Amino acid sequence: MINKVDICGVNTSKLRVLSNEEKAALMERIKQGDKNAREEFINGNLRLVLSIIQRFYNRGEAADDLFQVGCIGLIKAIDNFDTSHGVLFSTYAVPMIIGEIRRYLRDNNSIRVSRSMRDVAYKALGIREQMINRDQKEPSVEEIAREMGQNKEDVVFALEAICDPVSLYEPVYSDGGDTIYVMDQLKDDKNSDEVWLEHIALREAMERLGKREREILKLRFFEGRTQMEVAADIGISQAQVSRLEKSALNHVKKNI
Repeated sequence: MINKVDICGVNTSKLRVLSNEEKAALMERIKQGDKNAREEFINGNLRLVLSIIQRFYNRGEAADDLFQVGCIGLIKAIDNFDTSHGVLFSTYAVPMIIGEIRRYLRDNNSIRVSRSMRDVAYKALGIREQMINRDQKEPSVEEIAREMGQNKEDVVFALEAICDPVSLYEPVYSDGGDTIYVMDQLKDDKNSDEVWLEHIALREAMERLGKREREILKLRFFEGRTQMEVAADIGISQAQVSRLEKSALNHVKKNI
């Protein structure tokens, strides 16, 4: 896909690149309603879209789909670009195109996030940008939530929900030798050496109990049965189950 030349019927090897002077002249005509200038401006910036979508190739999406979505972001950038700010068009367009592609990837992700939660997240991101521009500092989640009139927890959940999932095999560092992946930096509390040893010790302690005591502990603590239910299954009284259970637990504690 990286070496693909024809995308959406466009020969990417022959894409024209506009100079800054040409962009400025075309933008003036666009603001005056010239549709031909708008078409020429779009075609003259398709290479910008192409360069941006390359960073998303590892998401498993077709290059044609990414290119089309990137073009939508480009068109939105053209329609909303304000020449009075004195910035280059590409400076304004790149975040717009990236945002459009990320929105597409999130909306088409196999992990479904409700529209209402996405709306809260996008609103929070928009307010964050406004607050940064206004206050010249990074706002806290509490400040963003207060500005939105939302609960802090709702904003946190929404922002976390739209985060792109990361593969456990995503490389995070390489010094030319062995590569460190995300999975190498995660801790598995369920399969640690300490838990593994505790399971072995518990199993050995259980094996030292009598058959009926093992059965009572199995029914009570592994299957979640009540003492009345255990008594009915084994055919003894609840008082006997209670006595045998306490005795078995004491034996297990001593043997671990």
